[in-house]
Amino acid sequence: MVALARPRGARFALGVLAGAVATASAVALLAAAAWLIATAAEHPPLTALSVAIVATRALGVTRGLARYLERLVTHDAALRTLADVRVRVYARLAATEPVRRFRSGDLVTRLVGDTDATQDLLIRGLTPPLAALVAGAGVVTLSTIVFVPGGLVLAAGLVLGGLAVPLAAAAAGRGPGRRRAAANADLSTALVDALHGAPDLVAYGAMPAAVARIARADAELTRVARRDAGLLGLGAGASALVTGLTLWATLLLGVAHLGTVSLAVVVLTALAAFEIVAPLPAAAARLGAVRASGARLFDVLDTPPAVQLRPAGPVTAERGLHVRDLRVRYAPGEPWALDGLDLDVAPGQRVAVVGPSGAGKSTLADVLLRFRDPDAGTVALDGVDLTSQEPYDTRATISGVPQDPHVFASTVAANLRLAREGATDADLRDVLDRVGMGSTTLDEEVGAHGTRLSGGMRQRLALARALLADPRILVLDEPTTHLDPNTARAVLDDLLDATADRSMLLVTHDLAGLDRLDEIVVVREGRVEQRGTDAELRARPGWYAAATTLSDR
Repeated sequence: MVALARPRGARFALGVLAGAVATASAVALLAAAAWLIATAAEHPPLTALSVAIVATRALGVTRGLARYLERLVTHDAALRTLADVRVRVYARLAATEPVRRFRSGDLVTRLVGDTDATQDLLIRGLTPPLAALVAGAGVVTLSTIVFVPGGLVLAAGLVLGGLAVPLAAAAAGRGPGRRRAAANADLSTALVDALHGAPDLVAYGAMPAAVARIARADAELTRVARRDAGLLGLGAGASALVTGLTLWATLLLGVAHLGTVSLAVVVLTALAAFEIVAPLPAAAARLGAVRASGARLFDVLDTPPAVQLRPAGPVTAERGLHVRDLRVRYAPGEPWALDGLDLDVAPGQRVAVVGPSGAGKSTLADVLLRFRDPDAGTVALDGVDLTSQEPYDTRATISGVPQDPHVFASTVAANLRLAREGATDADLRDVLDRVGMGSTTLDEEVGAHGTRLSGGMRQRLALARALLADPRILVLDEPTTHLDPNTARAVLDDLLDATADRSMLLVTHDLAGLDRLDEIVVVREGRVEQRGTDAELRARPGWYAAATTLSDR
């Protein structure tokens, strides 16, 4: 996590230096004030005090300015680093693998709370110890020059208060820190699940159990927070104890060897010096939570990509999409989801891929949309291997509607312009007409997840968005799923009308209306079992003929 701030190392170094100057000025201010008061008690000439008076004023101003500069520089560097980390997390989430791996509530915690831990580490966990090291070394050196025994006692006290106590606090806070991060994630997950699933939870009478789960997660987080507060209290108490013992030792040594003025300066310098290490126990106690948050953050950043660029192969003169001997499985040792599949989609051709559940249809769509790499075989568009192209470049030419398209809580126009930012209202109106949504207004709010739209309208909106992107090949994965038969048929008819002039691959389990397509490919157990037109396949024995006969009934 510290390495994330490396590009702004110079800013943090300046902040550490400013923090050390501010702390050292505070110590020097109290020392000068002690000398001034003790000396003034002896009624010297005013001129003897003028230097100390000016120094006191200067140190007071320096302390304020240096502290302001420290806050300004370190917070600026930390916030810029935090922005960079957020961009990295967003970019990683955009690759979809972490989104599919983690639950939504947990991802919210990782994206917000765990990412913010970077700022806590840099501002509270990195800057104070380094500033304390610089300022402490200077104060101990000067104290030792003035009074060697007092300097040695102060050095021992600062080591105990600035190193031993924080290390003990860090060790004690490691377990609670992990539990706090986990409890925070559990609470966020429970809340998001309850909010998203509220209609179903109410319908099945499960809302009390969901609320009880939230209450348990909140109680656990409260319990861990109490323990954190207890650790902070113990750290503060231990620091106060070390401070008191150091002052007593300095005072006893000073009484035996120093005069009145020197004694006042040495003792009050020792008292002020502990301001240097005062923030360290609390910062150390938080390191356990920061470490746990960092581990959760890097779980997202280190999720291995599902798609990678491969060396470019030879380019052929073939036009259209050509899939050869495609093999995909989800983990070593598991059965092949696709086992030697071959497929061709010529320019302007519309092909349907059908088959029973688990045949590998959606896996094929994931490969074509570059959500997954093939384990073997090739997928080429116009003779160029897709695995040698950047995923975003591929999706500019092969795009479509995934099995569960997301509708954002915004207007119809905003949802459509995701596909083409500069699209005019006329462009949006045209594409809505093509999918049977001509009566829909562009500024209509669709609600969270499109809840203000019917299932058919959500599918049509997703299709309109895909058409607006204008890919060369449109891949539609189960575009009529979860729709009643009449709505499904209407959506499919509008879909086929809207794609009459483009290449299309329709992945579906719904066999109605496929007579309008150029070719139907039947996939079973990851292989192509049959191919042909609707009439040809109905006339041949096989899965398609049996399934259409059952569907017609």
